[in-house]
Amino acid sequence: MTTPLLRLIPLISLISSIPVLANQQATDAFAPEIATGFTSKPLVTAENWMVTAANPTATQAGADVLKQGGNAVDAMVAVQLMLGLVEPQSSGIGGGSFLVYWDNETKKLTTFDGRETAPSAADENLFIGKDGKPMKFYDAVVGGRSVGTPGTVKLLWDVHQKYGQLDWAKIVEPIAAKAESGFVISARLAKLIANDTKFLAKHPTTASYLLQADGSPKTQGTLLKNPEYAATLRLMAEKGSDGFYKGAVAQSIVDAVRNESKTNPGKLSLEDLTRYQVVEREAVCAPYKQYEVCGMGPPSSGALTLGQIMMLSEPFELDKLGKDNPVSWQVLADASRLAFADRGLYMADSDFYNVPTGGLLDSSYMRERSQLITPNKALTEVQQVILLQVTALASRKIKPLSFLQRRISTLSMLKAMLSP
Repeated sequence: MTTPLLRLIPLISLISSIPVLANQQATDAFAPEIATGFTSKPLVTAENWMVTAANPTATQAGADVLKQGGNAVDAMVAVQLMLGLVEPQSSGIGGGSFLVYWDNETKKLTTFDGRETAPSAADENLFIGKDGKPMKFYDAVVGGRSVGTPGTVKLLWDVHQKYGQLDWAKIVEPIAAKAESGFVISARLAKLIANDTKFLAKHPTTASYLLQADGSPKTQGTLLKNPEYAATLRLMAEKGSDGFYKGAVAQSIVDAVRNESKTNPGKLSLEDLTRYQVVEREAVCAPYKQYEVCGMGPPSSGALTLGQIMMLSEPFELDKLGKDNPVSWQVLADASRLAFADRGLYMADSDFYNVPTGGLLDSSYMRERSQLITPNKALTEVQQVILLQVTALASRKIKPLSFLQRRISTLSMLKAMLSP
């Protein structure tokens, strides 16, 4: 019998989420994946349900579940577990996830935070090199050092226990069978393997799985089998999330992070895995025209940043300007600059910082910020008055003033970020 082992663990730091404790501005300078081309797709409509995913094999897995009488949560489990097999560069059960979920029975929108958490042994020196300076990006990322406690499996399990309809094992087994029989490497995966060959070659599991015996990258059309992933999934089918967070699989994860990554070991422990919990949080919503656009709130910056971009650009009636008008592009670019300035200064992990969610989407604040945008004149600098305006919002008990005072020193960084 194949020993259960979560293959590709050393690759988590390379192909999954950005390290939990890394400097935000440093990570923002690096794209998580290279672009591999654009393919135009025809518009598709449906009457009852639709599944969309980044890989057709995963899409089909979700569709098969729905055809068997499963619901959206059942399909989500199938899609995500299949993505972990067929697009390891982007998804995987060694990483984390956010979920925005609409419960049609209760007419309630909620979100689930299944993102990675820092190992309990991590401290402020985790990404500081022996010379006392912050490590270079890839020196910090590749290996075990930047691996956090994975949350995807716990999120899938917890949400399925609450909302799922089909038997958990019935959903998981077809993905295990696919991992055993193999899948064909796509054009995109082949290009990404080729791009990251030097990193993949550093670890025995990633090298043996994704590279040829001579060290060259495996190519498009190659049949790739992953019996270890199949064995891991079957343990999860039998034991639920405990099959991942406890026992042989959990030990193999910790061993990979701490031991296989000898040149850059991490601090993940068995205790980190057994203590991991998914957090249900309120969605963040922003008004736009006649709609309310909702998404994942902190620790994600997504819904807040997108909400600000929409509110900042709304006064300029982009629908009248048109999507192909350069002025529309300039307005959206400047709105994005303003939103990302606030993102860098005020958005953080809400379990540790009191993120001023209400203040950042305050209509009067958004109107004032929007006035900084001038059509046909690119925004090149934001003055300190911006900080004073947001500080004023703290008087409404949105943000502790002491925190703002500690962050005033980041003004120069903020201005640099907004400069061309």
